[in-house]
Amino acid sequence: MIEFVASIIAGIVSGLGMGGGTILILILTIFLKMEQHMAQAINLIFFIPTAIIAIYVNKKQKLLEIKTGILIGFIGSIGAVIGAIISNKLNSNYLKKFFGFFLVIITIHEIYSYIKLYIKNKNTDNIIK
Repeated sequence: MIEFVASIIAGIVSGLGMGGGTILILILTIFLKMEQHMAQAINLIFFIPTAIIAIYVNKKQKLLEIKTGILIGFIGSIGAVIGAIISNKLNSNYLKKFFGFFLVIITIHEIYSYIKLYIKNKNTDNIIK
């Protein structure tokens, strides 16, 4: 049952463009006690159908730049191969720590962006009044 709930939540977050794989990895490692390597591999399988659906929906809404997407996809594929090789050589505990560090950096960036936007909107509201 938890696999079903995790998949639904991760799918919704992916559909919103926010990286549902991150949520999926957290659920798999924390609640299902899965090893980090296994959770990341499952995330890669999860990513394929969600990416295909996202491409379809965004193309239909004319929100997709095909040339840029192909370029980034190609270069990202090279990075994915390099990352997979590095990941397979890392101890699972180190991989968890790197993943946690990545989440902390993303969290700090999101909080900073929110505060910056809040201040900008607050200043704009004062100008309008």
